[in-house]
Amino acid sequence: MLTDIFGSDVSLETPAALESWNKMQLGFLSHAAVTPTHLADVLKREPNFALGHAAKGLFYLMLGRRELVQTAIDAEKAARIALDNVAANPRECGYVEALSLWLAGQQVAARNRIEDILKDYPQDSLAMKVSHAISFILGDSAHMRSSIEAVLPAYEEHHVGRGYLLGCHSFSLEETGDYSLAEIAGREGMLQAPDDAWGLHAIAHVYDMTGNAKAGLEWLEGREHAWAHCNNFRYHVWWHKALMYLDQGQIDKVLWLYDTEVRKDQTDDYRDISNGTSMLSRLELEGVDVGNRWEELADFSENRTEDGCLIFADLHYMLALVGDNRNEAIKTLMARMHKDAQRNKTDVEKAMADPGLAAAVGLEAFGEADYTTAFINLANARGKIQTAGGSHAQRDVFERLTIDAGIRAGFLNEAEAILNERKAKRRGAEDRYASVRFEMISSGRGGNIPFMQQPAE
Repeated sequence: MLTDIFGSDVSLETPAALESWNKMQLGFLSHAAVTPTHLADVLKREPNFALGHAAKGLFYLMLGRRELVQTAIDAEKAARIALDNVAANPRECGYVEALSLWLAGQQVAARNRIEDILKDYPQDSLAMKVSHAISFILGDSAHMRSSIEAVLPAYEEHHVGRGYLLGCHSFSLEETGDYSLAEIAGREGMLQAPDDAWGLHAIAHVYDMTGNAKAGLEWLEGREHAWAHCNNFRYHVWWHKALMYLDQGQIDKVLWLYDTEVRKDQTDDYRDISNGTSMLSRLELEGVDVGNRWEELADFSENRTEDGCLIFADLHYMLALVGDNRNEAIKTLMARMHKDAQRNKTDVEKAMADPGLAAAVGLEAFGEADYTTAFINLANARGKIQTAGGSHAQRDVFERLTIDAGIRAGFLNEAEAILNERKAKRRGAEDRYASVRFEMISSGRGGNIPFMQQPAE
């Protein structure tokens, strides 16, 4: 049995396959666009490599697309056949079991099975990143952090995966509110793994949460090489840069980055759709005319109304459909979400029931200028919206819509309370959005908000 780059035994027979496997693992850690190519080469050379098939299945499920579930099912079948043909070790079998659990609708259990692997093999950087990724999808920031900190002592200074581990640690620290430690960990990780776009973007999150867009732009400037090699994750890093320009009120630069980088390739990956929809929503809340930019996002989203793979994806599809007034598609999406919520069996369906439905109703109502209904539903979803997945920065679009709905409906005290909670989460930092809304609330108490709406009778 051969040993991989992280010191784990693997059921591969040839050095060439092992080389591709090592490249695949490093590619996955760095979000490299070439990662699937390396994995395909491994499975072409050694089709009885169960761990390779399991990794493929897990990766495809992370993409959150209904038509790719069958690919993951096929990967699980191939992994099971491989286990019958080649004696795999317990670590490799654990990945196959995790894939089976996810396919059964048990994302949490799948993540926990990967965690079992880490207890016995803490230096397995692939398992570390897979657990981190699933916890991110689940919106479980506390587990992201505890998982990383449990294996951190096992990573000696020269461990090949240490820089990427620190990048994940940085992100989990930021998501749990330790911003200073997050920046330290992220910068140290980047020294060891200069191509770790995840760690680089974790520091961008720190600047977002501390209201320091200027420092964020300085951090990203000149470091484009750290995300140029990436898959579609590179669009997300550009999105962060656009957010920083938005916070500084530089709308022309925001729109330029949106057109030339964020939506340059007009892909239909849900994460890319979320970049676009959340940015356009933020712009419109600032009174910016975004032209026909909603149209292509709505076209893609209209084709995704039956997916139901991730609540995070569904809510951003809803943003696109509302943004372009696709009323029939909105009805279709809402009907499917109701059906999923009623089943309430899988982890995704449970999130669909709460907070998914309330959030979706709120988004639909906001698009119809029914701000009272929008505020009530978005505020009800707010307590559990983290379970929809994503990061604080990504979910902030729902927070902004909740606050703006409250202001427009005349729920000034409630909107102010949410603003204060948002500010407290940022350790007292007040970004441009918050400053303007506090001023609007103050003016509203004097009866002077230009777009103020009275609650519907």
